[in-house]
Amino acid sequence: DRTVQLQIIDLLISLQKNYNLAYIFISHDLKVIQALSHFILVMKKGKIIEKGAAEKIFTSPEHMYTKTLLTAAFELKTFFPPENNKRDVSENKAQTLEENSLQDKN
Repeated sequence: DRTVQLQIIDLLISLQKNYNLAYIFISHDLKVIQALSHFILVMKKGKIIEKGAAEKIFTSPEHMYTKTLLTAAFELKTFFPPENNKRDVSENKAQTLEENSLQDKN
């Protein structure tokens, strides 16, 4: 459930910050990817079609496939304003995931 997912994401972010850890995630859940990632590779049929900073991919994707994925997952919303520093927005990430979870239930 989303509550447990939020707790795990918070734990992973905390561990990453405290121990300078790096993670590799392979997922179809773009909301989780958004919460945890600094750099993203978008793949289609086993080929990398777009890569870059998470903020850039989420706010201004270049490839039509990436745009389609994000539109489907987030209903055209942009969650990382350019002025935010990704490493310092863990509270915002958790809040965004929680808001999305509530929207998913409605």
